[in-house]
Amino acid sequence: MSSTESTESRATQVPAALPLADVDATTAERVDVVVVGFGIAGGCAALEAARTGARVLLLERAATHGGTSAMSGGHFYLGGGTAVQQATGHDDTPQAMYDYLVATSKEPEHDKIRAYCDGSVEHFGWLEALGFEFERSYYPHKAVIQPGTEGLMFTGNEKMVAFKKIAAPAPRGHKVPVAGDTEGTKMVMDLLRDRLAEAGVEVRYETGATHLVVDGEGTEQRVVGVAWKSFDTTGVVLAPAVVIAAGGFVMNREMVAAYTPALAEKPFVLGSTYDDGLGIRLGQSVGAELKHMDEPFITAPFYPPSSLMFGFIVNKHGQRFVNEDGYHSRTSQFVMEQPDHAAYLIVDSNHVEYPKFPLVPLIDGFETIAELETALDLPAGSVAATLERYNAMAAAGEDTECGKAPEWLAPQDTGPWAVFDLTLGKAMYAGFTLGGIRTTVDGRAQRPDGSVIEGLYAAGACASNIAQDGKGYCSGTQLGEGSFFGRRAGRHAADLARTTTPA
Repeated sequence: MSSTESTESRATQVPAALPLADVDATTAERVDVVVVGFGIAGGCAALEAARTGARVLLLERAATHGGTSAMSGGHFYLGGGTAVQQATGHDDTPQAMYDYLVATSKEPEHDKIRAYCDGSVEHFGWLEALGFEFERSYYPHKAVIQPGTEGLMFTGNEKMVAFKKIAAPAPRGHKVPVAGDTEGTKMVMDLLRDRLAEAGVEVRYETGATHLVVDGEGTEQRVVGVAWKSFDTTGVVLAPAVVIAAGGFVMNREMVAAYTPALAEKPFVLGSTYDDGLGIRLGQSVGAELKHMDEPFITAPFYPPSSLMFGFIVNKHGQRFVNEDGYHSRTSQFVMEQPDHAAYLIVDSNHVEYPKFPLVPLIDGFETIAELETALDLPAGSVAATLERYNAMAAAGEDTECGKAPEWLAPQDTGPWAVFDLTLGKAMYAGFTLGGIRTTVDGRAQRPDGSVIEGLYAAGACASNIAQDGKGYCSGTQLGEGSFFGRRAGRHAADLARTTTPA
């Protein structure tokens, strides 16, 4: 076998579970809860477990804490009437938040969405109690993330016509008070590290889980610990509860190619070195079901400036296929479904501005629509017919084709027309994975028949919860649900440890 083949097999290999009978009980360590991975989910799980009195060991393969969480801009999707929403005059209720998330979920898990929405205000307070405060301010413009330290903005599709009919829109993208669009969560992760130290949690860096330790067989099998490796040293730690929070699989090119081929084609990937799917494969080793593994988050925002949303998007047939005012990953996901992943944003001279972050390149400006069609090799007359319908709908103030909000409708009738290329491979797409281990509302890993795998929990990017696909995604969902369901998993794991006879 070549070295390349060996590497690829290791990248997709499901590590065999280690029978308890093969463990040397005289050398194995014992704790109440083991948490694998120190991102937002793992850190919150470990802290909640420790605060209930459990002895917790947190294993992290990297040399420091944070994982992919520390690389994000710092949005937490929270609502139901948080202090920031109240301070900025935005009414919201848990029910409105629930109705919206149910409507935008691919396969809504109602118990999880209900728990998340009903517990959102409390979770907001828990996060601030780590030692920071979301700024009581609102950013009203259409953007990917607040450029400054503003505490609140719309980060999803709440204002879309279709969803406004279901739930009253409210901004729920709560950003930590760090300016800019990267590493906003590092401050939170640093505070989480400090709180873990205060709670007496042992954290071992450069130490990764390699296998789950199991006792019993079949549906009676339970997870009772993990085998670990740190450089050349190996060992086993036994615990009644194990929480896997080891991230997604975006850095595993073989898994990406197998599950999410569009993400494997051209995009830059957003993740840490250790987002290699190992946590997910550990779950597989004991029979956990995987869900939504084929649904990536892929995006190339064409805004800001927001004026570009007055334009219209067509595919290779010169036809519209999506409302242009949606959240950027929703629009991008519709682009991925078009022939050759190709699409073009067309904006007239009254509304065109060059993007502040040129992720979507300008092809050219065209004096006539016929010239535009020829240059892009679109069917003759196709864009002209689309533009005629679009302008008529804009003049009437209602998009009867794709449901674009009236506030973003304006006739595009003044040449020349600028064309921006949204095509995969031309625009600068970025993405990460969303699928993971099937879990209960308390983070318990589940088999395909719905039964729980006793002793095993999953949270964060290696678990399947609310973030299920790019069309329904809202910025802040990963950090929001990772921290929220990480806490639930930690509490339940600690409760299980208190009532379980050690292996």
